[in-house]
Amino acid sequence: QVQLVESGGGLVQAGASLRLSCAASGFTFSSYDIGWFRQAPGKEREFVAAIMRSGSNINYVDSVKGRFTISRDNAKNTVSLQMNSLKPEYSAVYFCAADRTSGPIATMPGKYDYWGQGTQVTVSS
Repeated sequence: QVQLVESGGGLVQAGASLRLSCAASGFTFSSYDIGWFRQAPGKEREFVAAIMRSGSNINYVDSVKGRFTISRDNAKNTVSLQMNSLKPEYSAVYFCAADRTSGPIATMPGKYDYWGQGTQVTVSS
């Protein structure tokens, strides 16, 4: 069955780094764009970053540009999100998701077909 499994979250201090990973199985990974979203308590799920199926195009929310780097390895069916210079406001559950639709990178959660269970990231001040 389709699975997306996130890992790498944790509790860190402001300014630290974390590397999140998303391992996919059960579908043709190289045919899907992969996105990262986050959701803090009481807030809507928001787009963080995404990478096209070929890796040729990447998009970030403005608040993480220059701090986060998304990458993928289609041979290993994995996507990573390197997060540097973390801020307390980045604390949330981080989800990876897969989008089968061709075209521009989608930033709306509803456009994604498959979701992982999420990994908690907590940044203390």
